[in-house]
Amino acid sequence: MEGHGTPRGLHAEIVEGFIEVSPTGRYSHGRIANRLRHALDMFLDNSDFSAYQDMNVIHRRKVRIPDVFISLEDAEEHVAEDGLGIDAGGVELIAEVVPPGKDSLARDRDRKRRAYARAGIPVYLIIDDYDEQGSVRVLSDPTPDRARYASEVRMPYGSAVTIPEGPAKGFVITEAITGTLRRP
Repeated sequence: MEGHGTPRGLHAEIVEGFIEVSPTGRYSHGRIANRLRHALDMFLDNSDFSAYQDMNVIHRRKVRIPDVFISLEDAEEHVAEDGLGIDAGGVELIAEVVPPGKDSLARDRDRKRRAYARAGIPVYLIIDDYDEQGSVRVLSDPTPDRARYASEVRMPYGSAVTIPEGPAKGFVITEAITGTLRRP
């Protein structure tokens, strides 16, 4: 939706039925997302899957723009009918890098968690500089009718966190992706 009437430096998503306008990521946010996408692409090399950024993921006419997601390399069968993005049913993993601000924290930690579970996204990864000294959460086993994930692993920055299932099963998130937390 960015670029369609949204002011420069902002992007819009429809989360839980509401249009949410938020600032595009800071440098550290973009750096983490780019490191993650690049590392996932290398991990997924020689498979049928790829990591994507800056693309709409659509579920029941609600649009989200995740920081990174995994889908088939040739995902044409999952392109939404109007061509504006990919249907959530074709997405295997979504990763969000939490930006600063109370509303941003609630959006990525809570509202998007429920929305992605409701959409049946198998793995939701949250990289969060603002959770104590930084944390990585891996949520899996979605229960769409309850809008929740049955399994959650939360580890502090500096710990190795492994994706438990899907095309990225065995992929490890380390400080090479998250960096070290620099804020007090």
